Amino acid sequence: MQLKNPILGLCQQATFSLSAAKVDQCPDDEGFEVAFAGRSNAGKSSALNTLTHASLARTSKTPGRTQLLNFFNLDEERRLVDLPGYGYAKVPIPLKQHWQRHLEAYLGSRESLKGLILMMDIRHPMTDFDLLMLDWSVASHMPMHILLTKADKLTYGAAKNTLLKVQAEIRKGWGDAVSIQLFSAPKRLGLEEAYTVLARWMELPDKDSAEA
Repeated sequence: MQLKNPILGLCQQATFSLSAAKVDQCPDDEGFEVAFAGRSNAGKSSALNTLTHASLARTSKTPGRTQLLNFFNLDEERRLVDLPGYGYAKVPIPLKQHWQRHLEAYLGSRESLKGLILMMDIRHPMTDFDLLMLDWSVASHMPMHILLTKADKLTYGAAKNTLLKVQAEIRKGWGDAVSIQLFSAPKRLGLEEAYTVLARWMELPDKDSAEA
């Protein structure tokens, strides 16, 4: 089935813009920005590459390789941002502290940031850092959408049960502000749902909605 969502064309023409070690090195704070966050082994880069149909984000068998804020242009006013992976034990502590400091500065200061996509490995959801990100998102009134990645590693029934369990846990602790879905990069599962969220945050209405 052909996706009609206008974000699809933009994602297919995504191009690398720049990498920033600090907030003051980021692009001008204007337009629409959506950031991707997650543990270093949650499949963040694979998800980003699948959504953009390109090998934009670095994938590595060694988690923790994304050490900068990486910006990708969709058009002149819309960007995707690959945030540093967090929680990997072998990363030196000073580097972890650097990431955390500048990640907090980025999340707290960017006016153009319209939403946060949080990746959780479906086999290990709701880690301590995931909980912190949920707290921050709700407290800051920042829209958050969760991709339960690597859904292909479980049977469909087990994946659906995990989705319902995590969804219930989030509603109980953080209300209805956070949305969540199953996602698999290799199986291309959940793409349409993710594109719909991106299009809404970047103010690109679905053509079906526009025609209604």
